[in-house]
Amino acid sequence: MRSYGLLRTACQRPTVLAALRVALVVGTVLNLINQGGRVVDGQPLSWFHVALNYLVPYCVSSYSAARNELRRR
Repeated sequence: MRSYGLLRTACQRPTVLAALRVALVVGTVLNLINQGGRVVDGQPLSWFHVALNYLVPYCVSSYSAARNELRRR
């Protein structure tokens, strides 16, 4: 399996939209778990960690979807 084909498949609209939905749900849950105490205590959020909590699920979801699509073909 070539990485170019994987990247191209991961950037296709259906894969991106599905990964965004997953990242929105999972990232929100992760942020509540990881930074909920900071919000309750009135402390500032770590925006770097907020971004990571959305970016990591997006990357995992798009990679998995692209691999599955390439295997299906």
